[in-house]
Amino acid sequence: MRNVSNQNGFTFLGALLLVVIIGIMMSLSVQPWKTIMKREREQELIFRGLQYRNAIAAWNARQGNAGSAGNTGVTPLTDLKDLLLDPRTLERKKYLRQLYKDPMTGKDWKIIRDVGGGRGIIGVASTSNEEPLKISFTEYSGLDVLSQKHKYSDWRFVFGTDPGDNPPATGASQAQ
Repeated sequence: MRNVSNQNGFTFLGALLLVVIIGIMMSLSVQPWKTIMKREREQELIFRGLQYRNAIAAWNARQGNAGSAGNTGVTPLTDLKDLLLDPRTLERKKYLRQLYKDPMTGKDWKIIRDVGGGRGIIGVASTSNEEPLKISFTEYSGLDVLSQKHKYSDWRFVFGTDPGDNPPATGASQAQ
């Protein structure tokens, strides 16, 4: 009978050791999982940023159609909500299916404005100051400029010429 009770303790220690080993293995898998999730959020950031850039481009492409026949001036985009339903026309014109949040922070985007050019909102940027994993953008047309950026907040999705983070003294752009 003495040997039976000793085996019960050995089985308990074996089960405890197995739980410890499983815990260590699971903790080692957390870092790759975080990397996978960050890469997916980066992909979503690019998708959403391009959706905004394309919607703003479509808004500006309809400028000649807005207003009276003689009015071909620019109607500045003053609110991202206008991309959901164009207030300049009676026709139900949507440029975006929904207003997307910044996938890196889950909050609103930083809005990039063109004050000097009079076009209103010209783009969006993330508000996250994390360092990106992605460094090459060869598979995307027009996103080569993002490869030199060291923070997600530097990934600016702008229609037309990007005035940059540091506007000249005359105030060519303003970020909100």
